[in-house]
Amino acid sequence: MGTGAVLPEMRVRRQTRFAAVGLFLLLTGTGVLIALEENLLKVFLLRNYNTRLVVLSTTLLGISSGMVGSFLLLRRRSLMGDALSHATLPGIALAFMGLVALGGVGKELGWLLGGAALSGLLGVVAVTLICRLPRMKEDTAMGIVLSVFYGAGVALLGLIQEMPGAGAAGLETFIYGKTASLVGSDFQILWLITGGVVLVSAAFYKEFKILCFDEAFAASTGWPVRRLDLLLLGLVTAVTVAGLQAVGLILIIALLVIPPAAARMWTSRLYRMLILSGLIGGMSGWIGATLSALLSKLPAGAVIVLVASGFFLFSLFLGTERGILVRLLRHLSLKRRVERQNLLRAFYEVLEQRAGGRSPEAFVSWQELLARRSWSPRLLYRIARRALEAELIEEMDRSGLLLSPEGLAAAAKVTRNHRLWELYLIEHADIAPNHVDRDADFVEHVLGERLTRHLEQSLPDILRTGAPAVPGSPHGL
Repeated sequence: MGTGAVLPEMRVRRQTRFAAVGLFLLLTGTGVLIALEENLLKVFLLRNYNTRLVVLSTTLLGISSGMVGSFLLLRRRSLMGDALSHATLPGIALAFMGLVALGGVGKELGWLLGGAALSGLLGVVAVTLICRLPRMKEDTAMGIVLSVFYGAGVALLGLIQEMPGAGAAGLETFIYGKTASLVGSDFQILWLITGGVVLVSAAFYKEFKILCFDEAFAASTGWPVRRLDLLLLGLVTAVTVAGLQAVGLILIIALLVIPPAAARMWTSRLYRMLILSGLIGGMSGWIGATLSALLSKLPAGAVIVLVASGFFLFSLFLGTERGILVRLLRHLSLKRRVERQNLLRAFYEVLEQRAGGRSPEAFVSWQELLARRSWSPRLLYRIARRALEAELIEEMDRSGLLLSPEGLAAAAKVTRNHRLWELYLIEHADIAPNHVDRDADFVEHVLGERLTRHLEQSLPDILRTGAPAVPGSPHGL
């Protein structure tokens, strides 16, 4: 056979091998994608019993933690959850040792959680007594309780390891959490606790609201402040105990703090904050548990906290109430309003100096304006351009600026507010007339119609009938 006949046959064989390899890779990739799709659907649709149990448990825990944590945040007691979570450890260890001593199974969850609850409540009482008896600050009391109780718990765990037959107690799961080990009985306990916490929080919404915002007023009007405070701390203890099996005593503080902090960036209303905090906590539990089910090597508790942190970072930058971006925009808006009002007041003062304000047209040169303020020419030009766009300035050229009728009315209003505040400070705050201008500058830009009317009512002798619309300057021009 000649060379010319061999080469085509080799090319055919090579192409056949390439086609076979390509078909194999295609079929393998298709199989992998189908398997991944089935796994994703199984996880997201909660078809697996254990996945359904874990996702629902962490969602309920996130909702209840977010709601209770909102009250703690407003009470400035966010670290109380940390102290209580660490205070539960000796209770767990003592409950285990008691069961073993009685010949029972030390890992009975109900017994262990009961011990954790009693230990946590003891921690609450300890913090309260340390604050009241030696008159120490609350953060100091929480630090003492946290360190002492946690140290006692670690020491008791060391003793448990030396007990015969109890070396593999597995109690460290209560420190770091082990969500995958949740069973049906655990879910029932968690559902009862978290459901009760949500119901009690809703039932005592009004009482907790007044406790958070004005404790002194609540006490003076007869509200049982101490009992309400203990009830709130009891709810925190219940949530902490419920979350021990899921995320552990170290990470439960994250669910009590992060969702409320994120919700605070979006609203200033308490009921909205409670709803948002519960939603963020629930979504953190749902998404974190789902990701942990998809990536089995990732612990669910840690992933839940990371998801909650992601919600917080998003809220920190884009929150509509306290987000960084919104606050920056508000600051820029206030800065531009202040600059515009200062320009209008400088206009009016220049016009007022001319023949008692009877100038035929509101035209002012650049030099006259620069003499009124410590502006640079570039800054003054930029402020004037914005005023021109707002139709407060009618014309602007190299020689100067001409106010529009709307601009002249706005300038008179700004100057009047400034003079009213100056007169009020001189009359009621005993500020010298030659020092009052700077003090009035700090407030005049936020004067509303209601405060302006109050100022007018506070100056009846100065603003008597027939007085000019804009009072004269008390310190001269």
